[in-house]
Amino acid sequence: MILLPTILRDVNSTPVPVYHVAPAIIGLDIGGSKTRGILWSDGEVVADEQTGSANVQNVSVDEARENLRVLFSRFPAGSVDRVFAGSGGIDTEADAEALAALIRPNVPGVPVTVVHDTRLLLAAGHADTGVAVIAGTGSAAWGINAGGEQARAGGWGYLLGDEGSGYWFGREAVRHSLHRMNLGLAPDGLTKALLAKCGLAEPGELIAHFHSGTSRRYWAAMSPLVFDAAAGGHPESSAMIERAGTDLAELAAQVAGQLRVQGPIVLGSGLGMHQPPLQEVFRRQLAASGYHEVRVLDQDPIFGVLDLAAQTG
Repeated sequence: MILLPTILRDVNSTPVPVYHVAPAIIGLDIGGSKTRGILWSDGEVVADEQTGSANVQNVSVDEARENLRVLFSRFPAGSVDRVFAGSGGIDTEADAEALAALIRPNVPGVPVTVVHDTRLLLAAGHADTGVAVIAGTGSAAWGINAGGEQARAGGWGYLLGDEGSGYWFGREAVRHSLHRMNLGLAPDGLTKALLAKCGLAEPGELIAHFHSGTSRRYWAAMSPLVFDAAAGGHPESSAMIERAGTDLAELAAQVAGQLRVQGPIVLGSGLGMHQPPLQEVFRRQLAASGYHEVRVLDQDPIFGVLDLAAQTG
């Protein structure tokens, strides 16, 4: 619990703080690029902090542990009632327990609940049933129906999937540039922008640069170049956006079909929330499959923690 002051006044009108106890919840959104943590007390944000990723699919266990330690050290002192963490890569109970074990030393004795980050996203859309689609550094779809049945699609990580993700766009921009090089064509607008962003002189340098230890986050940060190029009339970039929106819609439709739900289908995370051309393709493709209740998240997924806490009691 956290003690919060209520200001009263004594007989001389002197302010007197009287403390009462309010429930405190810490929510974590652990993405492939960063970890965000919010401390709420009585539904109000007390602290909002950010560190590097604590997803062990993207960083070492030691780095994840240290990033969590730093994050929790930034919260004000006081007891906490519950911790909710959403993360990619939570595919089994063992995955959830492994992450919870990294979190617990920072909040001894406090219950820690770990879920796949798509569940945070659905809750942030104020829905307790439906389908959530993440389009951020990675991608995945998850859903739940009124009977409690769950289904997932994608979310296999960048080596096996992550279609329509920021990383996917960055990689496709590199592939496009190398393909043109192999054909003996001069760098086009997208390739020139990519080389400038990477600090390289020639397309051939992209090969070594890509394999030189650059991170998923690094290449995901290249995704806006594709949208900028498409806005400037670059047909290959427009085709990438069409492919990405279609792939994300297919993930959503697969889950909705398995669960026999029509919606809502909630699109979120950085790329999904902030790129209208991707949203347009996503909506159009889902409508063609008979799914019309589509929402684009208007708040970060971490704010689903309060809804999730209410749903789970």
